[in-house]
Amino acid sequence: MAEAANAWLKALSPELRAKATYPLTSPERETWFFVPQDRKGVTFEEMTEPQRKLAHELLKSGLSQAGYAKATAIMALENVLIELRDSVALRNPLKYYVTVFGTPTPEGPWGWRVEGHHVSLNFTIVDDDHVEGTPSFFGSNPAEVKSGSQQGLRILASEEDLGRELVKSLTEEQLKIAVIPGAAPREIITGNKARVDPLAPAGLMAARMTPAQRKQLEALVTLYARRVQLEVADEELNRIIAAGWDKVAFAWAGGLEKGQQHYYRIQGPTFLIEFDNSQNNGNHIHSVWRDFTGDFGRDLLKEHYEKDHAGK
Repeated sequence: MAEAANAWLKALSPELRAKATYPLTSPERETWFFVPQDRKGVTFEEMTEPQRKLAHELLKSGLSQAGYAKATAIMALENVLIELRDSVALRNPLKYYVTVFGTPTPEGPWGWRVEGHHVSLNFTIVDDDHVEGTPSFFGSNPAEVKSGSQQGLRILASEEDLGRELVKSLTEEQLKIAVIPGAAPREIITGNKARVDPLAPAGLMAARMTPAQRKQLEALVTLYARRVQLEVADEELNRIIAAGWDKVAFAWAGGLEKGQQHYYRIQGPTFLIEFDNSQNNGNHIHSVWRDFTGDFGRDLLKEHYEKDHAGK
């Protein structure tokens, strides 16, 4: 990551490099969102083609192959919205910002972000081999392209389908526990908060699932975790294992059938996943992974400063 970040920064003009960089302690690092709006950093639109290629190398350094494919497909979905004449003035597949916080070194600490409409990827690197990759947001509008040249495209199909398969595998008694009464919320509940605490307990605990259902739940969580590089994902999954899969809960709201507005969340002692597909008549997805102590590398930075900067 440090090599990729430095290669990109070196390729920028002094003016763009100044726009691209902020101190690690800047409040901007925890200012994130997933709607089409101006941000701090350098857009792909401002870069030359060689600079864009280097920015994509940075993106690849943080994401798995599957995660990179999803992120770039979401960016390209802006072209579909233009084709569908959906708020054309807001749609631009190159209006995604790259920002570096601190000085990229193998040891850290430093961080970087790639963000724009329906993509927010935040990485913090500390002590060479410790990386946090949350908050991590992927969205898709439309969730399924219904017409035009990309008809049938569903970028976040696995996230939606695996969640539905799990809820539809539940027995009548399990559904009474798992399903939150009422309509699906119109948005992920945690929004774009800089810090999140566990939501109110809701849903069916993994301890009350059959082995097959629990396997489905673990597969769904792993799908989200492995949007980022596998070493980073495995650290997150190991924390879940250490805290106990039995303490992970799955909750659902809204309709159970494809095309109906729906929402689910998966919450454990260390993490929260939210998936919402209720806007645009159930054809607009927002999905996020949050870590209660690790977002923006807070746990790693705390440990780093306590160890290396005690008394300073």
